[in-house]
Amino acid sequence: MKWSRAILPVCFLLALAGFSAAEEAKPMQKFEPMDVFQLEYAADPQISPDGNSVVYARTFMDIMKDSARSNLWLVSWDGSDHRPLTSGSRNDFSPRWSPDGKKLLYASTAEGSVQLYLRWMDTGQTARLTQLTRSPRGLSWSPDGKWIAFLMFVPDAPEPLAALPAKPEGAVWAQPPKVIRSVQYRADGVGGFLEEGYSQLFVLSAEGGTPRQLTEGRFNVGSATWTPDSQFLLITSNRRPDWEYDPVNSEIYEVSAADGAIRALTDRQGPDTDPVVSPDGRTIAYLGFDDRYQGYQLTRLYLMNRDASAKRLVTEKFDREVDNIRWSGDSRGLFFQYDDKGNTKIAYASLDGRVETVAGDVGGLVLDRPYAGGSFTLAPNGRFAFTYSRPDHPADVAVGERGRPVRRLTRLNDDLLAHKTLGAVEELWWESSYDKRKVHGWIVKPPGFDPSKKYPLVLEIHGGPFANYGDRFAADIQLYAAAGYVVLYTNPRGSTSYGEEFGNLIHHNYPGQDYDDLMSGVDAALAKGYVDPENLFVTGGSGGGVLTSWIVGKTKRFRAAVVAKPVINWYSFVLTSDGARFFYKYWFPGFPWDHPEHYLQRSPLSLVGNVTTPTMLLTGEQDYRTPIGESEQYYQALKLRKIDTALVRIQEASHDIAGRPSNLINKVAYILAWFEKHRRQQE
Repeated sequence: MKWSRAILPVCFLLALAGFSAAEEAKPMQKFEPMDVFQLEYAADPQISPDGNSVVYARTFMDIMKDSARSNLWLVSWDGSDHRPLTSGSRNDFSPRWSPDGKKLLYASTAEGSVQLYLRWMDTGQTARLTQLTRSPRGLSWSPDGKWIAFLMFVPDAPEPLAALPAKPEGAVWAQPPKVIRSVQYRADGVGGFLEEGYSQLFVLSAEGGTPRQLTEGRFNVGSATWTPDSQFLLITSNRRPDWEYDPVNSEIYEVSAADGAIRALTDRQGPDTDPVVSPDGRTIAYLGFDDRYQGYQLTRLYLMNRDASAKRLVTEKFDREVDNIRWSGDSRGLFFQYDDKGNTKIAYASLDGRVETVAGDVGGLVLDRPYAGGSFTLAPNGRFAFTYSRPDHPADVAVGERGRPVRRLTRLNDDLLAHKTLGAVEELWWESSYDKRKVHGWIVKPPGFDPSKKYPLVLEIHGGPFANYGDRFAADIQLYAAAGYVVLYTNPRGSTSYGEEFGNLIHHNYPGQDYDDLMSGVDAALAKGYVDPENLFVTGGSGGGVLTSWIVGKTKRFRAAVVAKPVINWYSFVLTSDGARFFYKYWFPGFPWDHPEHYLQRSPLSLVGNVTTPTMLLTGEQDYRTPIGESEQYYQALKLRKIDTALVRIQEASHDIAGRPSNLINKVAYILAWFEKHRRQQE
């Protein structure tokens, strides 16, 4: 058969139309559990001294080792020349430019243990600088480029309590007892029991060699920064005799780089932290507050002269918490980051306290839930680089300058997420039924959302409780949406980023009227018309677990609940958590034995007799923040009452259940399975 020339164009157009229709007919691709292993994000972006390049830690998931790995990548200010500096299944992190921009210091597990390495940027030559037996942190260059400072743990073996006889040669005896004498003897996320010892300050020649320890004594050093003359370091430490019992109190000290001589620069009750000296050497900026023993206290920006005189508060009129301060190159102001209404921003403050926001959408380092996070760095010429995230992607690298729009340089997840239909995120405000106060949250709709249909709803509650959710990427929430649920996540009273008064509405009153805020949020979602009122579910972790267990003790409107890593009994929690010395003093009016009724009235265990909702517990077995004993108490209580329940113990997991990719998947899978088991099927 022959085709005429007139017919060919028509047939070609028809073929294209058929191809387009076939493409449209393809099933929608949703975000799936195994996609978690394909996620990447940028962390710790470090802008070069000339502002022309950014080095960052590109984090990816090792599916065979079930863990996150990171390599170092470089990208130019204009987005070009994006390339790796290191590679392989290892961890390279904490990149720090030398003051002249010619070398790059970083930490790496390239040869097993964490060591410090130096890379010459012109040739790519790399040298290992250290033979450390412990992992270094807090790396910083001296301004003259000759020295490197870092913090490192130094073991401290106390005198033995008892003298034990020697076992016969070849005998197999039980392990000797563990003797605990510290106030804080274990910590979440570090394997449990703490080794005796302290974090100390070291300096190392930039040419390598043996590090020299500058601080000593049974005190911890929390941070360190150089003075412009490279002669001193300013550190944060609590060196009071009763420091173990006063965990929030810390001071700023000056340490001589030559001989370790130390002197205090601050002396108030409360934290003084993160000192940074102005480029002209005249002024020290630092963070802190006067401790009033409240649950939530705003960290503010202070200044003092280099000789520690004339201390003054800069951000008195700025009702947000200040973090990550950086001096401008001309010493006339400071850049910092802060959270506002669930969004992390970068601001510039003049020395008289005027604040100007210069960028937003900082974050994207927490993959499972939409928590705040992220960081930025600043070059002397005013250019800055930061981790940039929106609800449709984790952290990428972005750059900006004061007074100019920011620019996104990387798109690390376009290969995965550009081909997926994610749940659309919509901002929502409502009034609390308790006092008509405005409350903030977000609704996430399932992919392929049809407003004429009725969808089940998941109320997802953040922990903290002094924390915030926001318009950020969250794998958990996208997986709930992909499973066909509308998700409501909120910032009830007590959440940060809405000012000190809002945060302290739950001071000695948690859980309290945050319950009313959450229920009003559910009502606001129902008013949208597309939520099935017969298919409401609730879950939350940590502080969100507290509120979830509180909710099912006060209402029967939810078909099922998942209480993750909760506190059920404040009395037992305060005496078993790794934060015991903090919680009794800041979250409660005093010791539990002095206020037993107060502790009981705020414990979800007091409401367990009201629970009829099928409720599952989910906690990491190595959780030392909200120990699994809390979940076990609630599980036994529900079982004794013959309530449909289950206890899911995530093995080898700390409070950060989602610390390994497979456990993020496990958590979501069990939550969805519990909800599906109890979901009312529509007729």
